[in-house]
Amino acid sequence: MATFSTLGAFVGLAVAIVLIIRKIQPAYCLILGALIGGLVGGGGLDATVSTMVSGAASMMSSILRILTSGILAGALIKTGSAQKIAETIVDKLGEKRAIIAICLATMIICSVGVFIDISVITVAPIALAIGEKAGLSKSGILLAMIGGGKAGNIISPNPNTIAISEAFGQDLTAVMMKNAIPAVCALIVAIILSSMLAKKKDSPITSADLEKASEKNLPSFVTAIVGHLCVILMLALRPLAGITIDPLIALPVGGIICTLATGNAKNLKEYIEFGLTKVIGVSILLIGTGTIAGIIKASALQSDVTTLLEAMHMPAFILAPLSGILMAAATASTTAGATVAAQTFSEALLASGVAGLSAAAMIHAGATVLDSLPHGSFFHATGGSVNMTISERMKLIVFEAIIGLTSTLVSVVLYLILG
Repeated sequence: MATFSTLGAFVGLAVAIVLIIRKIQPAYCLILGALIGGLVGGGGLDATVSTMVSGAASMMSSILRILTSGILAGALIKTGSAQKIAETIVDKLGEKRAIIAICLATMIICSVGVFIDISVITVAPIALAIGEKAGLSKSGILLAMIGGGKAGNIISPNPNTIAISEAFGQDLTAVMMKNAIPAVCALIVAIILSSMLAKKKDSPITSADLEKASEKNLPSFVTAIVGHLCVILMLALRPLAGITIDPLIALPVGGIICTLATGNAKNLKEYIEFGLTKVIGVSILLIGTGTIAGIIKASALQSDVTTLLEAMHMPAFILAPLSGILMAAATASTTAGATVAAQTFSEALLASGVAGLSAAAMIHAGATVLDSLPHGSFFHATGGSVNMTISERMKLIVFEAIIGLTSTLVSVVLYLILG
C-alpha cells in the first residue's frame, strides 16, 4: 500500500480549499487536491491514482444509502409533508413563542431526513411571515432556523450520519441517538441566541422578503409524519428485536409510505426523480471527498497528529471533535468534513481505545461548528432564503459556531462520563 507524507496531505487539502473558495465545483476541487497531494506526498502518479480510486470506492456503500434516501426527502418535500410539519409547530406555539417554534420546526424537519439547507429553505417563508407579524429581525429568524437545523442534523439519517456510521462500522440508529442530548442542548442555545438577535432592528423583515404561501392542499400532520415514523420503527427493530433492516431499504420505504399515506401514489415517479436531484450533488461530492480522504488516510497525518497530541499531553479522544471541526471548516460542509474526518482518523481513534460509537458522535457534532463558512454552498443558500446580504450573513457565523460548539462539548462530556 502506498504511503504519503503529511506535507502532501496538507498541500492537497490546501489546494482543494483554495479552489473551493474560488467557486470551482467542489468535487473537482477535492479530486485535484487529492492528485496534487499524492504527488507532493511522494507517492508517484500510479500509486496516487490507485489510492484515490480506493478512497472513492470506500464511499460507495454510503453513496448507495444516500441515493435511496432521496426517495424519502423527495416525498417529504413534494407532498407538502415538510411544510405541514413546520406550519403545525408554528401554529401550535404561536407568535409569542415564534423563535422556539421556528427552531423546533427546522430541527424536526431536518431530523426526519431533509437536508439542512432544504430544511431552512422550507421553513423560511413561514418563519419570515410570523417574524414580520411579531416584529423580529431577519438575523434572529435565520439563526433560529440554522440553529434548529444544526440540532436536527446530528440526529438525522442524513448523508453525514450515514457516512460516519459506515466509517466506524456502527449502526445508523445508534449514531443518531448518541447525540440526542447534545442536540437538545444545541437547540436550547439556539433559542437563547436567536431570541437575543431577533430583538435587534439591524435587519428588519420587509414586505419584499415575504413569499406568498403555497396554495396547494397540504396533508394532515399525522399523514405528514407517518413515513418517517415507519423509518424510525424499521431502524429500531435492530436494537429492539434483533431484526436488521438496512437504511438502504428503510429510507426509501419510508418515502413510499409517505407518498401513499398522503394520497399521492400517482405522483410517486415524479417524487422519486425530484428526490434524486436533491441527493445527486452530495453523492458526487462524496466521490470527490473519498479521493482526498484516501490520500489523507494513507498519509502519515494520523500518526503525526497523534504524536503531536501526546507531546501536548492531550488525551487521544480530543482527536475526534477536533478533526470534525477542522475538516468541516476546510470543506465548508458538514457532510464532506465529517466524512474526511471519519475516514481518516477512525483507525487511530479505535486503536487508542476510543469507543467507535462515541468517536462517531463527537466527530459528527464537531462537524457542525464551522461548516457554514463562506466558501461553502450552505452559507449562500441560507442567506438567500431570507434575502440577506453577504455582510449580514457573515455576522451570524460566530453564533452558529457557538451552537455547534455546544453540541460538541456536550458530546465530549457525555463520552467522559459514559464512555
